[in-house]
Order: sequence, then structure tokens, then C-alpha cells
Amino acid sequence: MKKALIVAPSWIGDTIMAQPLFARLHAKHPGLQLDALAPRWVAPVLQRMAEITDIVDSPFGHGQLSLKARWRLGRELAARDYDAVYVLPNSLKSALVPFMAGIPLRVGFIGESRYGLINRRHTLDKAALPLMVERFAQLAEIPGASLPRPISYPTLRSTAAEQQNTLTQLGLERPSRIVAFCPGAEYGPAKRWPAAHFAELARKLAEQGCAIWLFGSPKDHAVAEEIAQLAPGLCRNLCGATSLGQAVDLLAMADLVVCNDSGLMHVAAALDRPLVTLYGSSSPGFTPPLSNQADVLSLKLECSPCFKRECPLGHLDCLNQLSPGTVFAACLTRIAPRTTR
Repeated sequence: MKKALIVAPSWIGDTIMAQPLFARLHAKHPGLQLDALAPRWVAPVLQRMAEITDIVDSPFGHGQLSLKARWRLGRELAARDYDAVYVLPNSLKSALVPFMAGIPLRVGFIGESRYGLINRRHTLDKAALPLMVERFAQLAEIPGASLPRPISYPTLRSTAAEQQNTLTQLGLERPSRIVAFCPGAEYGPAKRWPAAHFAELARKLAEQGCAIWLFGSPKDHAVAEEIAQLAPGLCRNLCGATSLGQAVDLLAMADLVVCNDSGLMHVAAALDRPLVTLYGSSSPGFTPPLSNQADVLSLKLECSPCFKRECPLGHLDCLNQLSPGTVFAACLTRIAPRTTR
């Protein structure tokens, strides 16, 4: 196999967890050209992976069928003459374009009854492959074969030159000590630690000489602004002010990252940043931060994980009762406390 295509997931975190698969494909096929068909909002993390040669824009929104547009894209991909395609999402729609492109080998899980569309079909054994990163890596093997372990952790590139360029573009100066907060979670409010808790943690970390930078999408700007107002003068709200690529570079500079279970959590883990992650309605059992520098905090209440977007009981105890003091103590295990002279 000389030339292959990845149909990437639509989530940033999932795309990062696919990177060990890409590394395994290169190990099995030296000299491989590996391209990715990806939504434009996840393309920046693929651009920071050494294994990906080129990225083809996937213009389709969630749930959008657009058969004519898929056929046109399939014809464009046919001209690229791929030997194989690895379809990471399990949906029927995600397998249509590779089929229309006539790519000879089409690899993926059976998913939504994709017989014919996928011709090297894997059957998912959830007990044998409890982690998402394992499920993606399995696609490098023959169906039914056991998965070789251990699996390497995902890694993203951010060079000193890229970091300096991002600082210059945004008109920022690098503080001596940066703590990054990622207070959003695209999935819903049941994954978001309260703004008042983030603000109290900001005050405690500022006493340790840390500058607090807040990261996220434009959707997270309001909650980040609430944090900034509750901790006056201590936080820089960068939510919506950076591209994803710029956020990668700024997070790579952080001395510590504190975040909810989110795409940026996986970015920070892949950058090997010291990391404290806060879990509420979700579980680290499927998509944990893949890093030796990550601490996972979860109260493990009887009602969690419920995997709901909003707390079905109306109290959000799984996050409200996770105190700033507890999180601050975890932070101090990852950064040295300020010494007094």
C-alpha cells in the first residue's frame, strides 16, 4: 500500500485519538502517503500530525446527506488513486464518498449496516476494546486479530517558531508562568465545572504567581467572561479570539492546563502538558486524557456518569461538589508552589 485516505471523525478529541492508528499504518507500510478527508474545524489538529500528508476538506454538516455533492467529491477523490481508505466514523453517510470514489480497499467497523460500502469489515468487541483509541488502532489489523499493545499516546507538533509566531499574531507577551483554563465542553452543561469554581481556582493560582489564560470556541466566550468578571484582573479571555491552530501553540506553552472533558483536553494531553481534568456526566473509561502527566478528578457519585447533556436530576452535584480546594490541591501536584523568601 502506497497511498491511503483517512475519513476523519467530526470531533477534535476523536481525531486526536486516531493518531496512533496513523502511526501504525506508517509502521506497517514504510513510505506511505496518508491523507485525510476531514471537516474544516478538525483540520488544524491533523495539520500538526507528522503522519498526515494532505487534508481534503469535507464540507458536509452533521446529518447532511447531499448525495450529489458526495458524488462530486467521490469523483475528485477517484482521481487521487488511493489504494485504501480507513473510515473512522461508524455512520452510513461517512462510508458513501469512499465507495463513490471507487477506492479498492475500504476499512472500518460494520457500523450502520455498511455491508458493501465497507469491504474489510471489523466487528466491534466493546469488552476487548474499551477505549476509543484502541478501536481506531484496531483498524490497522486484520479483522479478528488481537490488538498489539501498548498503544502509543497521540502527539501534536508545536515548535518554538510556531509558538512565537502565534504570540506575535495575537499581540501577546509570554508570562513567566501560564495556567490554561478550558471551561467549555461542546457536549453540554453537564460536563462543565461551574464558572464560580473556576474563578476561585484562578484566585488561588494567581497567588502562586500564575497568569490565567482562558481557551475555547466563540460559544465559550460568555462563560469565560463570567469567570474573568468573578476573578477581576486575573484572567485573559481568549475564547473565540484564537484559531484552533493558535490555541494549540498557546496551550503548548502552558505550565498547567485545567479543563473539562473536551476536545481541548485531548489537545493538551497530546502536547504532553501537565493536566488536571474534571469529569461530571461523562466517564474517563472511554476517552481519558492519554498522557502520563494527567490527573483525572471525578467524585464518582451514584448518579454519574449519566452521559446526559444536562443534569437529569437538576442539581449537577457531580461538578458542583467538586470543590476548588480539591482541584487546587491537584494542581499543586503538577506545578511547584510559589516559595516565599
